[in-house]
Amino acid sequence: MTNALTLPFWQLPQTDDLFVDTPPSHADVAVIGAGIAGLVTALNCAEDGTSVVVIERDAPGGGESGRTTAHLASALDDRYYELARLHGEDGARLAADSHAAAIDWIEAFTARHADHCGFRRVPGYLFTCRDDVRGLRSEAQAATKAGIDASFLEHGIPGLERLGPAVCFERQGRVDMGRLLATLLRACRAAGVIFFRGEAVDVQGGTPAQLRLASGTTITAGAVVVASNVPFHERVAIHTKQAPYRSYVVAGPVAAGSLPDALIWDDGDPYHYVRLAEDADGAPYVIVGGEDHKTGQSEDTESFPRLQQWAREHLPGVERFTHDWSGQILEPADGLAFIGADPGGEDNVYVITGDSGNGVTHGTLGGLLVADLIAGRSNPWAKLYAPDRKILKGIGEWMHENANVAAQYRDWAAPGDGDAQELAPGQGAVVRQGVHRIATYRDGDGTLHAFNARCPHLGCAVRWSPQEKSWDCPCHGSRFDARSGAVLNGPASAPLAAWEGKAD
Repeated sequence: MTNALTLPFWQLPQTDDLFVDTPPSHADVAVIGAGIAGLVTALNCAEDGTSVVVIERDAPGGGESGRTTAHLASALDDRYYELARLHGEDGARLAADSHAAAIDWIEAFTARHADHCGFRRVPGYLFTCRDDVRGLRSEAQAATKAGIDASFLEHGIPGLERLGPAVCFERQGRVDMGRLLATLLRACRAAGVIFFRGEAVDVQGGTPAQLRLASGTTITAGAVVVASNVPFHERVAIHTKQAPYRSYVVAGPVAAGSLPDALIWDDGDPYHYVRLAEDADGAPYVIVGGEDHKTGQSEDTESFPRLQQWAREHLPGVERFTHDWSGQILEPADGLAFIGADPGGEDNVYVITGDSGNGVTHGTLGGLLVADLIAGRSNPWAKLYAPDRKILKGIGEWMHENANVAAQYRDWAAPGDGDAQELAPGQGAVVRQGVHRIATYRDGDGTLHAFNARCPHLGCAVRWSPQEKSWDCPCHGSRFDARSGAVLNGPASAPLAAWEGKAD
């Protein structure tokens, strides 16, 4: 089961012979999730000489790693002048160093393989949607102070000068995510990592820690790493400190040489981001993302058409669009990921979450950091990314996001969205019966699927996503399959409950 119905650009690796039939009863390290964070963690732990098992419920990259645009940036979305305010100048410098180290690690890793996984060093450019360029100048100065080779370009991006002044960040990167995942898998297997297909539903800390699967199987481990994008074993500890957003992407062929090979993004709200890629035959494609909104809090069906229109207006050489998809972004209240020891106090349990729109670099540095923590090595980034850190200077954002969450519970007093019997194939709606809200979906065969709309995580009422045709929780971002109610994204660890009565 994939986590959405739209079509990403990347070709995910074949895994016919990847999974073993029976998981080990014990491992030195158990990793939950075979995305970028889980695979980098597993590889580094295995290279330390430990036994490692990776638990994946679907397929490697089948979660958010397969839905990234794979911008490799040390120039972070949250701006270095803002990171310096929230974490101090030393913190901003460590953030820059850690993301640069993640890009360096990917470069060194891919250099050992014949095709380099499509890795390239490219510049990054930030341009403004405003008439005032003071924000660009401030970011160039703050990024330089943080140790990044950044400069303000009065005349704009070479080849796209019409977009206006910009900041240039040198030595950013891009990679083909499908090829990177496939190469990581091969390296993990060569290092002795075991892969098992199963759904983790609970984690208990201790010596050893315990991991329970939906099948009832329990695996013990010296350390458990929850690398499932969002922790499913914590009900509150992290979820109040980060907010889920949905981001949309389109891709299509572009005339060769019409666009600079670079990472490009603006400061709009919502903002846009652009990169080049190549298909299997080496033909150039452009990938354009943006139109973000909080998960479950928009029924707008025009996100993809707006992205296409924006691309045609701003980028020369765009021919047509062949792919569109969306992905989940977790925005921490203070701009940086949560990586390290479990904040709920579970001994020998570690988490990697809070990608903040920089999922590939956050996931990579997360794997490097957690492997160091498990091995008992010191790491200069540990305090900066500690999951139990206090959100002090980001308290305003924390209060805003949690007030937004509280407001979503008003759905329980709201009327339904329609009549289940009037749903056309492929449509979903939440209907009301007395005090109950029922999530109803009619599939392509005309069969009606109905579930209790209550999210099993913390009781918010799910809403219909017309783009991905899934049930999305507007509180903490859990997502569920329209036909089965199965979990697509955490933090929920249980499916939607089937509705036993009539849904009309």
